[in-house]
Amino acid sequence: MRLMITKRSLLPCLIVLVLLFSAAASSARARLIETFSEWSAFTATENGKKYCYMGSKPTEEKGDYRKRGKTYILVTHRPAEKTRDVVSIRAGYTYKPESDVEVAIGGQRFRMFTDGDHAWAYDKENDRSLTRAMRYGITMIVTGISSRGTLTTDTYSLLGFTAAYQAIGKACGVK
Repeated sequence: MRLMITKRSLLPCLIVLVLLFSAAASSARARLIETFSEWSAFTATENGKKYCYMGSKPTEEKGDYRKRGKTYILVTHRPAEKTRDVVSIRAGYTYKPESDVEVAIGGQRFRMFTDGDHAWAYDKENDRSLTRAMRYGITMIVTGISSRGTLTTDTYSLLGFTAAYQAIGKACGVK
């Protein structure tokens, strides 16, 4: 059997490395559970409390920008804090102050507030609705505006989302 390495086959490995190094910066105990197509699932410990998260990076990034940092989305469960399905998006740039990010999955639209280079759902009900849509969707399109006025559109594949979501739920005892 011949192994072919393509840019597409390297994407999950790159996601794992980015997320692992990001988690390692905040916790020395981050551990990869498994990679499921475009999504990777992890467990970690912070201040002695276990949490689980999954993440992916865009399959396509559009925008007229000169420099952009790492871009990714995370879904996090923190059972010790009684939080689950916390969705956060890192833009790789500073968002325009007081701007919203729009997330489109199929025919559904969601708004997230911005703080620096991150976007968050307004409340836990929006987090839950967003993760529910992600479980049944195919692609997710995230549109935001940088502090310099640059419109960006990032497309995420949702292939592997449900399996990664189930893995972090099992690892953290969240149903």
